Amino acid sequence: MLNQKTIAFLGAGSMAEAMISGMIKTDKVPVNQIIVTNKGNQDRLNRMEDKYRVRTVTFSEMPFREADFVILAMKPKGAEETLATIKDLLRPDQVVISVLAGISTSYMEERLNAGQKVIRVMPNTSSMIQESATAMSLGTDTNDSDSRMVKELLSVMGKVYVIEEEQMDIFTGLAGSGPAYFYYLIEQMENIGKVSGMDGKMARKIAAQTLYGAAKMIMDRDESPAELRKKVTSPNGTTAAGLEALKKYHGGEAISQAVSHATNRSREISEEIDRVLIPS
Repeated sequence: MLNQKTIAFLGAGSMAEAMISGMIKTDKVPVNQIIVTNKGNQDRLNRMEDKYRVRTVTFSEMPFREADFVILAMKPKGAEETLATIKDLLRPDQVVISVLAGISTSYMEERLNAGQKVIRVMPNTSSMIQESATAMSLGTDTNDSDSRMVKELLSVMGKVYVIEEEQMDIFTGLAGSGPAYFYYLIEQMENIGKVSGMDGKMARKIAAQTLYGAAKMIMDRDESPAELRKKVTSPNGTTAAGLEALKKYHGGEAISQAVSHATNRSREISEEIDRVLIPS
């Protein structure tokens, strides 16, 4: 039961805050069972405590053995030092959950004690409103019970998808970076609304509601996006004209390239981290 679990966050940046914000908006994770620390930014810890009422401590005061889940949420460059510091402070039955971009489960397992349970996850910033698309990949020593419990924990922030770790880069391109693509789309729709004489905030709300409704149609129905698109596209109609413009100006290719470039950059970051953190 999540309401009996203690969660320790190592790191108090934007992703940790998004996850904490999502967690405490439900009744599944009591706020007094969330402990947060970082490597020295006391002002940031004070703000987190004031805003969310979570328990904050200095790194040296973190009661590691009290925690059921230890969430690594610092910058990836701090992974090596942090793993070395905590390896002998953990219980074997604790689950280490990493949200660090580019840090693999094998990398963590090699630097923690043998048999330590590790899971790599990637939420997105929609965690703050319980609508994240979150991926999780299991380490070697995790079992079905660990997977179910961590999935339940992450589910307070949105939908959770268990994937193979080799798929993390494409997941990053689709969902980790994905919200920005949709924000950019709505930004353009808002701009054309303003150019056409509509109030900007009104145009933004209309565009956002339209996107929300289309997404809900996909989530709630069995039809594919292509089938739904065809249903709303009358020959020679306004939608057909808009779609023709998207084809003419390579809208589909732009979307594919956005995902592809983000995916490739995720892979490059992993390789860069390997070069920095793994001695030659």
